[in-house]
Amino acid sequence: MALVHNRFDDQTIRMSEATAGDFFALLKPRVMSLVVFTAFVGMVAAPATINPFLAIVAILAIAIGAGASGALNMWYDADIDAVMTRTASRPVPSGKVPPHEALTFGLVLSALSVMTLGVLVNWLSAALLAFTIFFYAVIYTMWLKRWTPQNIVIGGAAGALPPMIGWAAVTGSVSFESVVLFLITFLWTPPHFWALALFKSQDYERAGIPMMPNVAGEASTRRQIFAYSLLLAPVGVAPWLLGYTTIGYGVVSLALGAGFVWYAWKVLRMPDSDRVMKPAKQLFAYSLLYLFVIFAAYLADSIIERVFALGGA
Repeated sequence: MALVHNRFDDQTIRMSEATAGDFFALLKPRVMSLVVFTAFVGMVAAPATINPFLAIVAILAIAIGAGASGALNMWYDADIDAVMTRTASRPVPSGKVPPHEALTFGLVLSALSVMTLGVLVNWLSAALLAFTIFFYAVIYTMWLKRWTPQNIVIGGAAGALPPMIGWAAVTGSVSFESVVLFLITFLWTPPHFWALALFKSQDYERAGIPMMPNVAGEASTRRQIFAYSLLLAPVGVAPWLLGYTTIGYGVVSLALGAGFVWYAWKVLRMPDSDRVMKPAKQLFAYSLLYLFVIFAAYLADSIIERVFALGGA
């Protein structure tokens, strides 16, 4: 187990000189942008319309909720972030934002986002947002992440919920189509993060995080990456097979899924002696492209279908 400082060792309460940029970094803006995008796709794909003002309110509330999750994650994980090269410069471990300010910031934003969405839009979407924040900040960050190598698999549910929240914001309900959108991100998460974990395993070992390569070994991780890729590829095509989209989306999703399986196959065939791990890095980069393009294709398909429906009315 790595030697890390307990986040509660220093009980001194001090005011920081953090800038607005430091607090913005607490929100994990890159993760937030993905959450907002997938939630927006869920809103547009929903078979109903929403007042434009309420749509903007919903997107802002979802963005703030996602940012709140990130702030709470950085507060709790400051001890392990400090010993990992890719996270050591985050606002809390670097000393730019004191832990108590990060905690307060995250809690206030959590309450604000949920209440805003509930009062101005509907309470189902607010409940889903509250569950997402709780699941990521408490179930994943405080429990799963440090306890089980399945942390990413189970914790991935939090990152997969935004399309359902966007759908619920428009319709006040949840449908099987929104569940399929959830499943795409849910099944994408393990191969995406385990590819990263393969070439960052030393970081996780120093921090004492039981990521799959550190617990089950690299060979087992490569096999599981490939298995999840084989599951993800057909689920990505499922919206077309189920009649939710046109063949245009079907062609794009087929090509993207084939590419994902190909890169995962290269990872599977990667020799144990490979320390550069170029195939894992390629899969990690491709997985980011995959998720963005498949949701962009879904968005474009939904918009085009709606335009044609209006034209034929």
